[in-house]
Amino acid sequence: MTTGVAHSGGGFNPPDPTDRGGPDYGRFIEAVRTLQDHARAADAPDEVITEAAGLIEKVSALLAPYEADEWHSPSGRRLDLPNRGNISSVPLRVHATEDGRVDGTVRFRRYHLGRNGAVHGGMLGLLFDSLLGYTTAVLTQSPYQRTAHLGIDYRKIVPINKELQVDAGIDRIEGRKINVSGRILDDGEVLTEGDALFIRLKPGQP
Repeated sequence: MTTGVAHSGGGFNPPDPTDRGGPDYGRFIEAVRTLQDHARAADAPDEVITEAAGLIEKVSALLAPYEADEWHSPSGRRLDLPNRGNISSVPLRVHATEDGRVDGTVRFRRYHLGRNGAVHGGMLGLLFDSLLGYTTAVLTQSPYQRTAHLGIDYRKIVPINKELQVDAGIDRIEGRKINVSGRILDDGEVLTEGDALFIRLKPGQP
């Protein structure tokens, strides 16, 4: 396992871009996400589950010798991929707009299901932390920050397997405190709103 060294940003540092993983790393990430969807949905015969478990164990054994720490793994450092190639994040495509905001699209998958076709509330928290964190970092050019508060208003059911819209912006800045808010929409209808407080880190602060 590759070990990390001290970093100027303390425990939280912006990613060092890389092309490690090669041209198929995006395909690799998508395959893992699709596997999660199938694992969540599968109602297969016992023998199929047995075979699948064996195959997954073989893949895990294949990858195990190459485990690296967060500073060296391509996950989270592939800036050419959605969510920088981070498997744990909800797939999100966003960009800064000319009017000083962020907008884009998100599509929740079967893996993100709560019940009755709706996205799990915890997955919405994960999405908003990513969306609002990106918004704060990009619009303030302040990469060293952490979430101090995250609030969510669950207004309507958020469906899986449908492309939805997101937007976000900075509400106010007070010293090291950055207040930001955002929304998930379906054809203009607000489904969920989130707000957060991010704190700019001091040099070396974890």
